[in-house]
Amino acid sequence: MEAADDSRAGMVSASHLEVRRAGPEDAPAIAAMLHESFVEFKALYTEGGFAATTPGTEQVLTRMREGPIWVALREGAVMGTVAAVVKDESVCVRGMAVSPAARAAGAGTALLQHVEGWASSQGSGRLLLSTTPFLSSAIRLYERYGFRRTDEGLHDLFGTPLFTMEKAVERPPPSS
Repeated sequence: MEAADDSRAGMVSASHLEVRRAGPEDAPAIAAMLHESFVEFKALYTEGGFAATTPGTEQVLTRMREGPIWVALREGAVMGTVAAVVKDESVCVRGMAVSPAARAAGAGTALLQHVEGWASSQGSGRLLLSTTPFLSSAIRLYERYGFRRTDEGLHDLFGTPLFTMEKAVERPPPSS
Protein backbone atom coordinates (compact mmCIF):
# COMPACT_ATOMS: atom_id res chain seq x y z
CA MET A 1 0.00 0.00 0.00
CA GLU A 2 3.00 2.28 0.18
CA ALA A 3 4.96 3.65 -2.73
CA ALA A 4 8.75 3.73 -2.50
CA ASP A 5 8.93 7.52 -2.74
CA ASP A 6 8.72 9.13 0.72
CA SER A 7 9.16 12.70 -0.55
CA ARG A 8 5.66 13.49 -1.83
CA ALA A 9 4.33 16.83 -0.61
CA GLY A 10 1.58 16.69 1.98
CA MET A 11 2.39 13.15 3.09
CA VAL A 12 2.57 12.10 6.72
CA SER A 13 6.07 11.62 8.09
CA ALA A 14 6.81 8.47 10.08
CA SER A 15 8.08 10.56 13.00
CA HIS A 16 4.56 11.89 13.54
CA LEU A 17 2.95 8.45 13.60
CA GLU A 18 1.92 6.58 16.70
CA VAL A 19 1.16 2.86 16.47
CA ARG A 20 -0.93 1.31 19.22
CA ARG A 21 -3.21 -1.62 19.85
CA ALA A 22 -6.77 -0.84 18.75
CA GLY A 23 -9.73 -1.02 21.09
CA PRO A 24 -13.45 -1.44 20.39
CA GLU A 25 -13.83 2.35 20.23
CA ASP A 26 -11.56 2.32 17.14
CA ALA A 27 -13.69 -0.14 15.15
CA PRO A 28 -15.77 2.46 13.23
CA ALA A 29 -12.65 4.40 12.21
CA ILE A 30 -10.87 1.18 11.17
CA ALA A 31 -13.83 0.11 9.03
CA ALA A 32 -14.01 3.55 7.39
CA MET A 33 -10.25 3.61 6.75
CA LEU A 34 -10.29 0.10 5.22
CA HIS A 35 -13.02 1.21 2.82
CA GLU A 36 -11.17 4.43 1.98
CA SER A 37 -7.95 2.52 1.33
CA PHE A 38 -9.43 -0.03 -1.06
CA VAL A 39 -12.25 1.83 -2.81
CA GLU A 40 -9.91 2.92 -5.65
CA PHE A 41 -9.46 -0.79 -6.46
CA LYS A 42 -13.13 -1.77 -6.11
CA ALA A 43 -13.60 -2.47 -9.84
CA LEU A 44 -10.81 -5.07 -9.68
CA TYR A 45 -12.50 -7.07 -6.90
CA THR A 46 -15.54 -9.27 -7.12
CA GLU A 47 -18.41 -7.99 -4.99
CA GLY A 48 -17.73 -10.65 -2.35
CA GLY A 49 -13.98 -10.06 -2.44
CA PHE A 50 -14.40 -6.33 -1.88
CA ALA A 51 -16.88 -6.90 0.96
CA ALA A 52 -14.45 -9.30 2.68
CA THR A 53 -11.58 -6.81 2.26
CA THR A 54 -13.57 -3.89 3.66
CA PRO A 55 -15.34 -5.24 6.76
CA GLY A 56 -17.86 -3.09 8.58
CA THR A 57 -17.68 -2.08 12.22
CA GLU A 58 -19.28 -5.29 13.55
CA GLN A 59 -16.88 -7.44 11.51
CA VAL A 60 -13.91 -5.42 12.81
CA LEU A 61 -15.14 -6.04 16.36
CA THR A 62 -15.34 -9.77 15.60
CA ARG A 63 -11.76 -9.69 14.30
CA MET A 64 -10.66 -8.00 17.53
CA ARG A 65 -11.91 -11.06 19.42
CA GLU A 66 -9.90 -13.33 17.09
CA GLY A 67 -6.58 -11.51 17.47
CA PRO A 68 -4.96 -8.12 17.95
CA ILE A 69 -5.47 -5.14 15.67
CA TRP A 70 -3.15 -2.16 15.58
CA VAL A 71 -3.73 1.34 14.27
CA ALA A 72 -1.27 3.93 13.03
CA LEU A 73 -2.41 7.37 14.15
CA ARG A 74 -1.52 10.92 13.26
CA GLU A 75 -3.00 13.58 15.50
CA GLY A 76 -5.52 11.03 16.72
CA ALA A 77 -6.77 10.06 13.24
CA VAL A 78 -6.45 6.48 11.99
CA MET A 79 -3.99 6.46 9.08
CA GLY A 80 -3.42 2.71 8.85
CA THR A 81 -4.32 -0.62 10.38
CA VAL A 82 -3.26 -4.23 10.51
CA ALA A 83 -4.64 -7.30 12.27
CA ALA A 84 -3.11 -10.62 13.23
CA VAL A 85 -4.44 -14.05 14.01
CA VAL A 86 -2.51 -17.13 15.09
CA LYS A 87 -2.90 -20.14 12.84
CA ASP A 88 -0.87 -23.20 13.82
CA GLU A 89 2.80 -22.10 14.06
CA SER A 90 2.22 -18.95 11.98
CA VAL A 91 0.75 -15.52 12.49
CA CYS A 92 -1.53 -14.47 9.65
CA VAL A 93 -1.48 -10.77 8.78
CA ARG A 94 -4.84 -9.48 7.63
CA GLY A 95 -6.70 -6.24 7.16
CA MET A 96 -3.47 -4.40 6.31
CA ALA A 97 -4.24 -0.97 4.92
CA VAL A 98 -2.81 2.54 4.85
CA SER A 99 -4.91 5.57 4.03
CA PRO A 100 -4.07 7.14 0.66
CA ALA A 101 -3.06 10.35 2.50
CA ALA A 102 -0.51 8.46 4.62
CA ARG A 103 1.11 6.24 1.99
CA ALA A 104 4.86 6.43 1.47
CA ALA A 105 5.37 7.84 4.97
CA GLY A 106 6.38 4.72 6.89
CA ALA A 107 2.99 3.74 8.31
CA GLY A 108 2.93 0.37 6.54
CA THR A 109 6.43 -0.51 7.71
CA ALA A 110 5.65 0.59 11.28
CA LEU A 111 2.53 -1.58 11.32
CA LEU A 112 4.42 -4.60 9.97
CA GLN A 113 7.09 -4.10 12.64
CA HIS A 114 4.42 -4.24 15.35
CA VAL A 115 2.92 -7.43 13.94
CA GLU A 116 6.34 -9.05 13.63
CA GLY A 117 7.27 -8.10 17.19
CA TRP A 118 4.01 -9.54 18.46
CA ALA A 119 4.47 -12.72 16.43
CA SER A 120 7.96 -13.17 17.86
CA SER A 121 6.65 -12.68 21.40
CA GLN A 122 4.06 -15.40 20.71
CA GLY A 123 6.82 -17.80 19.63
CA SER A 124 5.67 -17.85 16.02
CA GLY A 125 8.19 -18.83 13.37
CA ARG A 126 6.66 -16.95 10.45
CA LEU A 127 4.24 -14.37 9.17
CA LEU A 128 1.78 -15.19 6.39
CA LEU A 129 -0.39 -12.84 4.37
CA SER A 130 -2.58 -13.04 1.30
CA THR A 131 -2.85 -10.22 -1.20
CA THR A 132 -4.22 -9.58 -4.65
CA PRO A 133 -1.89 -9.24 -7.65
CA PHE A 134 -3.23 -5.77 -8.49
CA LEU A 135 -2.10 -4.18 -5.19
CA SER A 136 1.39 -3.55 -6.58
CA SER A 137 2.42 -0.87 -4.06
CA ALA A 138 1.51 -3.16 -1.17
CA ILE A 139 3.37 -6.07 -2.77
CA ARG A 140 6.49 -3.89 -3.11
CA LEU A 141 6.20 -2.94 0.59
CA TYR A 142 5.86 -6.58 1.62
CA GLU A 143 8.85 -7.61 -0.53
CA ARG A 144 11.00 -4.78 0.87
CA TYR A 145 10.01 -5.96 4.34
CA GLY A 146 11.23 -9.49 3.56
CA PHE A 147 8.08 -11.33 2.48
CA ARG A 148 8.39 -13.85 -0.36
CA ARG A 149 5.68 -15.58 -2.39
CA THR A 150 4.67 -19.12 -1.49
CA ASP A 151 2.28 -21.59 -3.13
CA GLU A 152 0.30 -22.32 0.02
CA GLY A 153 -2.85 -20.57 1.13
CA LEU A 154 -5.96 -19.43 -0.67
CA HIS A 155 -5.79 -18.60 -4.35
CA ASP A 156 -8.97 -16.57 -4.52
CA LEU A 157 -11.27 -14.56 -2.26
CA PHE A 158 -14.83 -14.94 -3.52
CA GLY A 159 -13.46 -15.02 -7.07
CA THR A 160 -10.85 -12.27 -6.61
CA PRO A 161 -7.36 -13.71 -7.31
CA LEU A 162 -4.98 -14.03 -4.35
CA PHE A 163 -1.50 -15.25 -3.60
CA THR A 164 0.22 -15.86 -0.29
CA MET A 165 3.48 -14.39 0.99
CA GLU A 166 5.56 -15.45 3.99
CA LYS A 167 8.36 -14.08 6.13
CA ALA A 168 10.43 -15.92 8.72
CA VAL A 169 10.24 -14.45 12.23
CA GLU A 170 13.10 -14.58 14.68
CA ARG A 171 11.91 -16.26 17.83
CA PRO A 172 13.13 -14.87 21.12
CA PRO A 173 15.90 -16.93 22.74
CA PRO A 174 14.61 -19.40 25.33
CA SER A 175 14.81 -18.09 28.84
CA SER A 176 17.02 -20.03 31.18
